[in-house]
Order: sequence, then C-alpha cells, then structure tokens
Amino acid sequence: MDTLTLWQLAALAAASSLVGFSKTAVSGANTISLAVFAAVLPARESTGVLLPILIAGDVLAVLIYRRHAHWPTLLRLFPAVAVGVVAGTVFMMWADDDAVRTSIGAILLFMAGVTLWRRRSAARRPAVGEEEEPEGGAPAGVSRAGRLTARSYGVLGGFTTMVANAGGPVMSLYLLSAGFRKLGFLGTSAWFFLIVNTSKVPFSVGLGLIDARSLLLDAALVLFVVPGAYLGRACVGRIDQKLFDRIVIGATVMGGLQLLLR
Repeated sequence: MDTLTLWQLAALAAASSLVGFSKTAVSGANTISLAVFAAVLPARESTGVLLPILIAGDVLAVLIYRRHAHWPTLLRLFPAVAVGVVAGTVFMMWADDDAVRTSIGAILLFMAGVTLWRRRSAARRPAVGEEEEPEGGAPAGVSRAGRLTARSYGVLGGFTTMVANAGGPVMSLYLLSAGFRKLGFLGTSAWFFLIVNTSKVPFSVGLGLIDARSLLLDAALVLFVVPGAYLGRACVGRIDQKLFDRIVIGATVMGGLQLLLR
C-alpha cells in the first residue's frame, strides 16, 4: 500500500465504488473494476484484494434484493460452480503473474464478446413487460437441456470467478437466457455471488492471495462501495441500459487489451 501513488489509490477507490454500483444496478460493470485492479496492482494479487470488496458489495445487494432470489436455480448451479472453483484453484497454484494477467485479459475480451452476442440475441426476442413479472422474477420451469446448460454455465462461472473474479458476465448471461427479469435477476445474482465469493476466501488465503497487507488495503477501499451501491439502487430504474452497456463493453475491451499487451 505504501508503494501506491495518490492517482493509483484514486483509481482503486473509483473501481470500488463501481463494484457497489454494479451489484445493485448493472452487474456487467464489474469487469471495469477487475481491469482497474489488475492494471494498478500485480495481476495475481489483485484478485485477492478485490475479493473482499466484492463481498462487501454482495452483502449490500442481498440486503436490498434478498426477497427476490430464486433458490431452485441457485441450488441447481452450486454443485457445478464448486467444480469450476476447484479447477480455478488448481490453475492458480501454478500460474505466475504473467499467466494470470494474460488469463484475466483473455477472459475480459471473451466476456465482452459474450455480452455483445447476448445483446444481439436479446434484440431478436420480443420484449416482456415488467408489469407481468411473477413473484421473484423467476422462470416457470427447467427442462433437461436447461439443467445441462446450468451445469455448463456453473463450471465456467466457477472457474472464471476463482481465476479473475469475472464470473459476473457468465452468470448474467445464464440468468437472462433462463428468462429472469430485473428483480429476480438482481436477487438471485446477489445471493449467488455472496455465497460463492465467501466460499472462495479459504482458497484465496491458502494461495496467499489474501493476507494482512491486502486486507489493510481493503480496509481503506471498502467504504467506497457504499456510495456506489446507493447510487446504483437510486438509478436502477432510470438507467439507459443500451448506452451503459456500450460504455461497459468498450471499457472492458480496452482493459482486456491493456492487460494482454502490457
């Protein structure tokens, strides 16, 4: 922490505020925070510093949207996510800083591509009114193909969240493709990441990604999550989603390229 400049600390504080905003409004904005942390700090260590910030955002999101979670979907995802987290932990055991930085950059670019594909696919589907949203905003049922899809997304989400804290876009894509509307999406996502990110803490400690120095930096940054979460809650119904998506995708691509070319 004593080696960071004032501008670097300001960038980390802004990225922490964006974590709070993303948890209560637009989950895809997390990829910008990921890119900022990986650019300012050593890429491998940045994942350990960012994790407690994400958990703080998850707690705030659960407090706001806790009633809207769809627990059958969560229980269906968790076993596959656990497999992905273990695979990600194995990768992190041998990966050096260059490998992690390259992996984060590649994951960011991949997620930007996934988001573009999602938006194009969504544009072909007829819009569904928010006034018709069922309790919890959850889909009605799940087929055998749907269970296979859930397992695939779960493993990928678990791996990406362990390696780069980048499971958000994967889960966003799954929940939207499964038919979740806004409140159900936010509530289910909030509980999902609170449970998954908390479960990652022992793995991160064992890998040396979380230690006393990283927690000291977290203590200086975590308060910035609160105003971001408050702003997200106030703006969630007013956001021009298309414009914000373009900003997030553009920033994600630039962050990913910066990490790959660094």
